[in-house]
Amino acid sequence: MRALGALVLFALALLPLAARAQVAPTYQARAQQLVMLLATDGAERDFFSTLFLDAVPVDQWRKLTADLRRQYGKPLSLGSVRQNGPTAGQVEVRYERATVGFTLVVASQPPGRVVGLQVVGAKQADDSLIKVINDIDALPGRSAFAIARLTDSGPQWIASREPDRQMAIGSSFKLYVLAELARAVEAGERRWSDVIPLARKSFSGRLAAYPVNAPMTHHSLAAAMIAESDNSAADTLLLALGRGKVDALLLRTGHASTDAALPLLTTAEAFALKMPANGDLRRRYEAASPDQRRALLRENAARLDAKAVDVGSVAETPVYIDSLEWFASPKDEVALLDWLRRHGGDALPIMAVNPGIAPADAARWRYLGYKGGSEPGVMAMNFLAQASDGNWYAVSGSWNNPTTRLDEPHFVALMTRALNLLAR
Repeated sequence: MRALGALVLFALALLPLAARAQVAPTYQARAQQLVMLLATDGAERDFFSTLFLDAVPVDQWRKLTADLRRQYGKPLSLGSVRQNGPTAGQVEVRYERATVGFTLVVASQPPGRVVGLQVVGAKQADDSLIKVINDIDALPGRSAFAIARLTDSGPQWIASREPDRQMAIGSSFKLYVLAELARAVEAGERRWSDVIPLARKSFSGRLAAYPVNAPMTHHSLAAAMIAESDNSAADTLLLALGRGKVDALLLRTGHASTDAALPLLTTAEAFALKMPANGDLRRRYEAASPDQRRALLRENAARLDAKAVDVGSVAETPVYIDSLEWFASPKDEVALLDWLRRHGGDALPIMAVNPGIAPADAARWRYLGYKGGSEPGVMAMNFLAQASDGNWYAVSGSWNNPTTRLDEPHFVALMTRALNLLAR
């Protein structure tokens, strides 16, 4: 269960600087050929270098181009081509319903095959927030969405659809852990530089390979938890800060349905409860009150650690996402983002490490902080944004389907469209 990073669809394998300095006479031709390759399968091995295809196999490339055609229609023609040098630049391709921008890097040696390609944004013709919201509403399953301008007198709602609907939010719960750490620092109870042991290892993420009790600062754990969605960092911080105090952040920020959301589970607990061997405990947990759930977690701590999780059993299909999850509505998330805007301090730069969307789209904002969450059947994306005029905004969207995996790139594209329209 990893946070969704920026929408980088294609690998970038750059050549050494000395090689890039040579003249590449095929750049314009390669840009023109890109249009044909986006429209029709079959010439990938003549177009891309071996380095590129090692990172992005042909089948993966074809799946991604099919997704672009599904979203934007057929590729029609080459638009603007802006070179930064003889081998690198930006190209635009006109589709039926949008203009899609790419960074394109070619090898300097003949035949000048493409070594780097990345989608950097899409501008849809006659797009609007209403169209985006309707597209989100049409997603199979359940969805919810909200945009607000953040003011000193509270959020001013700009657009929404089912903003009060409680949704499974995956790793977005880590924003509550970050907020409690920021509160404790602001209150003088903790410091970002304080060192604590990596005491709660979970089942995925970079820190899962670290030694048990490795010394970590609050800041380094928070950065791993938010920018990388590291589960071990999140579980360690949640329990070190105190589950009760993190739970209290939901009350502090005005969460509308704390009975369903509390207590906040660690990632290891949540997925251990989903395991068939813990079916009896799961059923008791689902039927319990928040205080009874807390008691069950204390009494069954040995059964609910990462060693109990068979990742393969939850990696492909949704498992109990309506009952064993972290829950919040878009309005709850907007309120949390607004609290972080006012009290986050050093939490805000941490949120900006991974902006959640392509760099060219993120660059439209003076500041863009992000945390999302995804697992089979669950996706959520939450943005705290400051425009060039100084105004602050919060954008939150969630999509759940308890019967099948989600088309995650499609949801990222919808949220990117909303942010780009708001940035205008």
